[in-house]
Amino acid sequence: MISITLSTILPHMRPPPCPTQVNCQKANSSQLSIFFISLVLISLGSGGIRPCVVPFLGEQFDMSKKGVASRKWNIFNWYFFFMGIASLSALTIVVYIQDNTGWGWGFGIPTIVMLLSIVAFVFGSPFYRTEKPKGSPMVRLAQVIVAAVKKRKHTLPNDPKFLYQNREIDAAIALEGRLLHTNDYKWLDKAAIITGEESTEPNAPSNFWKLATVHRVEELKSIIRILPISASGILLIAASAHLPSFVIEQARTMDRHLSHTFQISPANMSVFSVVTMMAGVILYERVFIPIVRKFTNNPVGITCIQRMGIGFIINIIATLISAPVEIKRKEVAAKYNLLDDPKAIIPISVFWLVPQYCFHGLADVFMSVGLFEFLFDQAPESMRSTATAIYCIIIAIGSYVGTFIVTLVHKYSGKENNWLPDRNLNRGKLEYYYYLVSGVQVLNLIYFGICFWFYTYKPLEEIAEINKEEDLEQVDTKNLAANLE
Repeated sequence: MISITLSTILPHMRPPPCPTQVNCQKANSSQLSIFFISLVLISLGSGGIRPCVVPFLGEQFDMSKKGVASRKWNIFNWYFFFMGIASLSALTIVVYIQDNTGWGWGFGIPTIVMLLSIVAFVFGSPFYRTEKPKGSPMVRLAQVIVAAVKKRKHTLPNDPKFLYQNREIDAAIALEGRLLHTNDYKWLDKAAIITGEESTEPNAPSNFWKLATVHRVEELKSIIRILPISASGILLIAASAHLPSFVIEQARTMDRHLSHTFQISPANMSVFSVVTMMAGVILYERVFIPIVRKFTNNPVGITCIQRMGIGFIINIIATLISAPVEIKRKEVAAKYNLLDDPKAIIPISVFWLVPQYCFHGLADVFMSVGLFEFLFDQAPESMRSTATAIYCIIIAIGSYVGTFIVTLVHKYSGKENNWLPDRNLNRGKLEYYYYLVSGVQVLNLIYFGICFWFYTYKPLEEIAEINKEEDLEQVDTKNLAANLE
């Protein structure tokens, strides 16, 4: 942030101003290098912060099933609410400063705020609840795979209770309870087979590359299970990728006046999506959940996957209603003979675009928050930061997929009647693009439904069971070896 701020202030780090926008001098290689390095540093910083914020926040509260059910608020709803405040500030205050005082202050103020947040974070560190790292979860996953491959020729016992379990070993990585055995991906269970040689070793095996506990095997299974459902979020992001591009181009050609003296910037139209998301989060928690809870007997109203499904449906509606709005815009342009003037302001209010923004914001309340909560809840306890990183990866892939779809449509929809023309959107067929994306989302919804149907929620050992030794099966390696023989 400091380097990119300096690049907007120091003359030798940027091209000279060009008020006329004609024959402007391009940035040289060193100026571009500084700019791109700044963007890379921002990306690296975001990659280190975003996946860890919610897991760190979760450490400050009781995230067990009982603890979540006893709270009247949802940590994920409020995380997205405050993210909305940050976005709203960027779209209004920061944009206003950039337009009226320059890019230096536009980047400088977020840089100062970031520095203050670092200071606040450091000063608050004595009051945080933290858990010491218990080894790399990636290494544990690799150990399970290697152990399963090494024992690929072994036969699984008929009863999974004969697989290796050790509460003492897993205690450090299973504070909320161990993962119980599931019947999915049985070939991974071979990593927990106790051979005759291993049964004579001490209770805690020294080599996890040969023998893994059931809990560690189930960690890998949990990650594998969440990937197909998580992948369904890619197309939702791809479908929303047109908001900062085509919808802004539409807004540029429409009447944006809120009064005789004030008009809204096309880029600020995203405010309606953010405000809807923030209001929707509050209404979801304070109105929707209490009502639905009466019918589902679920303390949180509906499951994460059901919440995601509702979000998919809302997003399809958001994309569908975008098409008739574009048709209406072009009809008004034709009425006033403005189809061949891409820079003309068509006498139609920009607020025709507001419903689709609001529906996209409402879809985020269900789909984005639901997916985030699903990844956090269904990922292994020790891999929650990895799960939230998956969310960030989905956003990135979705953005690339959205760009790829636009590129294909632009390339193959014809030269004369191109759906997405380069210069004049009035002569395009943007509504066809919206219909196409809606159809793709319907197929994605069907895929999501299939994943939902076959999905197995991770079974977690209840804390109450752990305190009652008589309710748990004790694993005796010598007896196991005898049974296997």
